[in-house]
Amino acid sequence: MPIHPFAPIYDGDSRILILGTFPSVKSREVQFYYGHPRNRFWKTLAALLGTPVPMTVDEKCAFLHTHHIALWDTCAACDIEGSADAAIRHAIPNDIRPILAQSSVRAIFCGGQTAGRLYEKHIFPLTGIPAQVLPSTSPANAACHDDDLCRAWSAILPYLTDSD
Repeated sequence: MPIHPFAPIYDGDSRILILGTFPSVKSREVQFYYGHPRNRFWKTLAALLGTPVPMTVDEKCAFLHTHHIALWDTCAACDIEGSADAAIRHAIPNDIRPILAQSSVRAIFCGGQTAGRLYEKHIFPLTGIPAQVLPSTSPANAACHDDDLCRAWSAILPYLTDSD
């Protein structure tokens, strides 16, 4: 059973937490979140926040910290063949409570239906905080166009402003 290979990215100023499911084969290969070149996660967030798309791991970490975004996944470990969320079996959830306790997270978002289902089943009972499910940025979700992703993912923006 593969174990999640990356630590969560967050700090005390993180205002939202975005949860995926489990790193893809390509993400595990490049040792960072959303590493597949056709995954639209970084492109979508950069478009929403009016910045260049971060390219390196250091740029991506700085981007997340600058914009007060915490990032992790719902699964600490799972059985999975390939990268498809539909292939996830026997999920062991991550405990996000330390992130919530050590940050200023105001809202939780799940990238994709599977992340949302895993959150609802395993993590929501521990936190009592509902999560908003956003469309997956995966290349497998080709039916969702870039404009549609930006429109849906714009739900994160109110939580990233300085007002409470």
